[in-house]
Amino acid sequence: MSQQKTRQQGTLIQAFGLPTAIILVVSSIIGSGVYKKVAPMSAELQSPSLVLVVWLLAGIISLLGVLTTAEIAGMVPGSGGPFAYFKRIYGRTLAFYYGWSSFTAIQSASIASISYVFAHSLNAVLPLPRLSADIEKAYHIFGIFYPLENLGVKLAAVGLIVVLASINFRGVRQGGTVSKIIISAVIASLFVIIILGLSLATDGMSNVRTNASSYPPQSFSAGNFGFITAIFTAMLGAFWAYEGWITLGFMAGEIKNPTKNIPLSLIFGTLIVITIYLLVNFTYLYVLPMDEMIAVAQDTNKIAAVEVIRKLFGDGGVFLISLLIVVTTAGCTNTTIMAAARIYYAMAEQGMFFPKAAYIDHRFNTPGNALFYQAIVSSILVFSGSFDQLTDMLVFAQFIFYGAVAVGVFVMRRKEPDTPRPYRAIGYPVIPALYIMFCAYLVLNTVITRPRDAGIGLFLILIGTPFYLYWNRKWKRETAKEN
Repeated sequence: MSQQKTRQQGTLIQAFGLPTAIILVVSSIIGSGVYKKVAPMSAELQSPSLVLVVWLLAGIISLLGVLTTAEIAGMVPGSGGPFAYFKRIYGRTLAFYYGWSSFTAIQSASIASISYVFAHSLNAVLPLPRLSADIEKAYHIFGIFYPLENLGVKLAAVGLIVVLASINFRGVRQGGTVSKIIISAVIASLFVIIILGLSLATDGMSNVRTNASSYPPQSFSAGNFGFITAIFTAMLGAFWAYEGWITLGFMAGEIKNPTKNIPLSLIFGTLIVITIYLLVNFTYLYVLPMDEMIAVAQDTNKIAAVEVIRKLFGDGGVFLISLLIVVTTAGCTNTTIMAAARIYYAMAEQGMFFPKAAYIDHRFNTPGNALFYQAIVSSILVFSGSFDQLTDMLVFAQFIFYGAVAVGVFVMRRKEPDTPRPYRAIGYPVIPALYIMFCAYLVLNTVITRPRDAGIGLFLILIGTPFYLYWNRKWKRETAKEN
């Protein structure tokens, strides 16, 4: 690197304390899922009590993952999150595949899907233009992807990605401030929904106790195996709503006292989200009977939270809840964009990504190129698939690596027994082992029940192989020269 480039290279700064770190965890989790996923879960299970049980189980399992991963997060406090964990535990290869899958199938798909719901809600407030049905269907890829479908919505989603990437390029404090403002408004608004819904619904407890008229679903006919499969399939929706807790680790280099604050913020942030989700989804099911919730799931243009408010307040309330969803999804997209770009920065520093992604802008101390690359891929994914296709694919891919991080707790206990651990996994070895078994079953169940989504996820992960071979060979040559 030339002397001029060295002078222009900025550095990441430790800007966030514990309260802000907790807010970032909460804001990275609460996004579109809290408004939308209860409907497809209801269609899968057809029982309010089972839907609530799945929300609780998914929260508990996510907390097990947090309690397990927090040990590694405290040991490896550098930027990059699981990328840094995998490099320390397993070496460069698995670290690369995690980072690459985040770039193509996990974090970028998360940004795309949340921004898509943002645009969909914006469309309810301000109708966006779209092409005729003939033109939408005329252009497709393999008869699977229809990039011109809902073109106005997709362009609005891309616009959000570009705007938020630009905000985060301007500075990490600006991105953190946006998250603080938005998540505060969102949590307050969700509690307003809970209070009003529980106060105004007339047949609430009857709705919660009454299964769908078609209960039990056809999937239950396979006996216990069919019931378990249905539970795990419904959990894909719940896990999307809980997705995002691990993103704080991506920004460890910008967290004050990271070895202490990262584990604490992960635990407290996840507990806050579990509580909010149970209350909100109970309210949805309290207001809407199960048959009406299933009808919402069958209409891809409807959002469960919107229909709940419509039943309570009519179209005037729909306008307000749509605005809330617009704000919420913008906030979650912002946090994900801010955090995930740090993975590619960390990869590039290690010679495992496009070299320019390692550049930190000297004016704003942010990884501007990494933000730019991420915005491009996320925008492409907006045009590639539907919301549910994207979320099921990314949850499948993410849980492969969640399980690998949990295995890493056992590996590191043997590999580095004397390394200081500011936080030690609660319930070791039982809780980490249970979490590993769950991750394995969820991945297998997705391959069986959602083969297309699993296949797309695996394809996006494996296309990184030629890039890895090239970058790794280049890294070896440069290392040999230095030695």
